Amino acid sequence: MRLTVVGMSGSFPGPDSPASCYLVEHEHEGRTSRVVLDLGNGALGTLQRFVDLCDIDAVCLSHLHADHCLDLCGYFVFRRYHPEAPLPRLKVYGPEGTARRMARAYDLAAEPGMCQEFDFRPFPAVPFQVGSLTVTTARVNHPVPAYAVRVEAGGCALVYSGDTGVSTALIDLARDCDLLLCEASFVESNDNPPGLHLTGKQAGEHASKAAARQLVLTHLPPTLAAAEVLADAGPAYSGPLELARVGAVYDLPPLVCPP
Repeated sequence: MRLTVVGMSGSFPGPDSPASCYLVEHEHEGRTSRVVLDLGNGALGTLQRFVDLCDIDAVCLSHLHADHCLDLCGYFVFRRYHPEAPLPRLKVYGPEGTARRMARAYDLAAEPGMCQEFDFRPFPAVPFQVGSLTVTTARVNHPVPAYAVRVEAGGCALVYSGDTGVSTALIDLARDCDLLLCEASFVESNDNPPGLHLTGKQAGEHASKAAARQLVLTHLPPTLAAAEVLADAGPAYSGPLELARVGAVYDLPPLVCPP
């Protein structure tokens, strides 16, 4: 399974990165399954550096803040007016009300909204399949309904936190994963509001409690000192640790290595 960082900027795009967007791919029996985790503002253009937009199997929106979902508007235009349109409806998973939220974002009537281009589905309470990828979600701690996402294939597991404050649900979902892609939007030196985002230290603590094998810190606001976030995380997590960057690729090994 492969993870590509498309956008990692927190709250709004930065000079070097779009807002949140991550591409997960898995090749199985001659076919590659692809799911996009979040499609924040500015991400659609950069995403095309890594994948043909016609080759995506599903989009999962962790929550409905603009920096995680707004470029679905551009993707709607791509699919609606593609030279080979009508394209097959693309599955879009997210919180309840995603279809209405995206229709409002593009100033469309609620019916049909974007539903001729996208097959909007609320996150189910049980794991679901996107090709050879198994996706599981858990509600996390944020002012709006927000979800962390676990993706598994070929004996590998990665977990994306979405946006969250301190969350035992995230720890449970990330248990024994190969890679935890965890937001770290705050620094310890500030007086941070609760239930909104994590500091680097808190992200490290979540990774340690989950026994995650690798931690990648993401959702870093352009106004934040990334080096301080990383320094905060170091004492809290003893495994491989780094900051997300656009274009970074992670090929995940199996959870259980063969003899």
